[in-house]
Amino acid sequence: MMALPRPAPRRVKRWLTGQDGLDKLRLDEVECPEPGEDEVLVEVRAVSLNYRDTEVAMGLYNHHKAVKHPLALVPCSDMCGVVVAVGPSSNNTSDPYKNPAFQVKPGDRVISTFASTHLTGQVQEKDVANGLGGPAPGVLTQYRVFPTYGIVKIPDYLSDEEASCLPIASLTAWMSLNCMRPKGEIVGPGETILCQGTGGVAIAGLQIASAAGADVIITSSSDKKLRRAQELGAKTLINYRSNPEWETDVLKATSNAGADIIFELGGAKTLCRSFDCIKFGGTIACIGYLSGKQDEGEDRTNTNLLCLRRNVTLKGILNGPRDQLEKMLRFYEEKKITSAVDRVFKFEEGKEAFQYLFSGGHFGKVVINVKD
Repeated sequence: MMALPRPAPRRVKRWLTGQDGLDKLRLDEVECPEPGEDEVLVEVRAVSLNYRDTEVAMGLYNHHKAVKHPLALVPCSDMCGVVVAVGPSSNNTSDPYKNPAFQVKPGDRVISTFASTHLTGQVQEKDVANGLGGPAPGVLTQYRVFPTYGIVKIPDYLSDEEASCLPIASLTAWMSLNCMRPKGEIVGPGETILCQGTGGVAIAGLQIASAAGADVIITSSSDKKLRRAQELGAKTLINYRSNPEWETDVLKATSNAGADIIFELGGAKTLCRSFDCIKFGGTIACIGYLSGKQDEGEDRTNTNLLCLRRNVTLKGILNGPRDQLEKMLRFYEEKKITSAVDRVFKFEEGKEAFQYLFSGGHFGKVVINVKD
């Protein structure tokens, strides 16, 4: 489906952060960029927020040595937009970044990839250094130039808001479920997935795993959110506030076997419990650290011993490559999965959108509508 782009204006608005607090986010205006060789100009229509974006804005995203943020940075990495103009092609088919399959045309609806240079395989330090929204300029702007290899066309059935949620949250979930599969198969029936919380990655994991036929256990401190998760296919619901030793409930739900894959999003205060309810030979996907980045002083977690105890694979997940995003999009289209969008803010309400996400009250994703 062609999405008719609007003519590019002479000047465009964008949000900026000095990494000095959510309350310091500010609107700015600059000349509209023009695409160069093997580049495209995209009219940004929707941007989804990730927890990472709030950390960048507060100056707290500092655990990657390759990431050196500029003083003024356009935040956010996940957008859906429409191609407005295409620069000249170099026709250098021997360069993997000049693949003719990456070519798009005006009117194509596209999403950004988080680290544009990460085309396939294991992420490298240079890819992390090209991450959108830190250290590379982000997408919370009305128009942006991308390299042709840094955008991917999307299925017609997804709305702009739904598609904007896919680059980080959904792909991270996809990689957590499928990146350790030596034969390339995806998660499926007979497997149990534990998703911690009801944020963007956890809910995307719930949707993907449920659509693939796996059983999903989900945790939350809110019974209301748990009921919403059940509507999306969650089989077992655990309120970790009323059941603080939730690992015992996971074991009970799995006949004491444990979960095959755990979305470890809590971090310092949840990892030990994840080790207690992972299946022998299972995988703990280390994704986030919402409960903190460091253990308490009295906590002497022996990760080596805990991995040995159940023969566990502990895998850090830092998004995924372009080819896996394309594979995930085919799965989404086959299953007609739509992103769980909690709330949509106007472009001028960018600061409020960040604050709402940081409050933790959302279910799924928070989106900023840029085009209106």
